[in-house]
Amino acid sequence: MIRVAIVDDQSLIRTAVAALLDIRMPHMDGIQATRAIRSDPRMATTSVLILTTFEEDAYVLATLRAGASGFIGKGAEREEIVRAVRAANDGEALLSPTATRALIERFLKVDTEPVVADARRRRIDLLTSRETEVLTLVARGRSNQELADELFISPATAKTHVNRILSKLGLRDRVQLVIFAYETGLVQAGP
Repeated sequence: MIRVAIVDDQSLIRTAVAALLDIRMPHMDGIQATRAIRSDPRMATTSVLILTTFEEDAYVLATLRAGASGFIGKGAEREEIVRAVRAANDGEALLSPTATRALIERFLKVDTEPVVADARRRRIDLLTSRETEVLTLVARGRSNQELADELFISPATAKTHVNRILSKLGLRDRVQLVIFAYETGLVQAGP
């Protein structure tokens, strides 16, 4: 069973999503709820998925800093929302295409000092060639199942690779992996 809490300032949205997923919701905004959840040691394994109309980079960053694992727009179809909840439950990070573009553009605009950028690039040397391949695919948005299919491994092995990469790089989740891959130049923004 997946347990879900929905937070939204609009009653209609809370009611609609609750009907979709058949759950009850607390009364907080997304950033406050995310902070509360992520700061509670009893909820250390809880993932936070934001369903939002605000996909601007400042809001995305504020919520990611608060500990959210992903974003999906309120315009998403029912199946996308259910898939996103399942992905978050499985420990995968998920960003809508709009949020991903905004986040990547913001990070690509930031001029990182050469010393800091070099230190980040050296951290890639901690990874095996297979882990570097997995990191590249994660940065391109692949789920564990897609990693498994593409690399001819089991989903459990894919998840193990992702967890080892997170541990070696000292990162929290797949969102941070994506940011790391772009900041270090491992993956380049495409057209």
